[in-house]
Amino acid sequence: MKLELDLPESALSALRKAPEELSACLRLMAAVKLYEIGHLSQERAAELSGLDRQSFQLALSQVGVSPFQGVDEDLAAL
Repeated sequence: MKLELDLPESALSALRKAPEELSACLRLMAAVKLYEIGHLSQERAAELSGLDRQSFQLALSQVGVSPFQGVDEDLAAL
């Protein structure tokens, strides 16, 4: 599926990214956030980001998101 976004040109210049780089960055950030809030599994989020699961886990750590979502709550329930 292809999704088209209208973005202000100032956003592109402020981020100093080429459109292709911005597209990959937006996909990754959307996947990370959807994973973080529990809307996607790690596997599906990696797929959305365009990365394999191991690379997605590395990307999670680089942006400060734990790859172990829900684990604390699961342990507390025991």
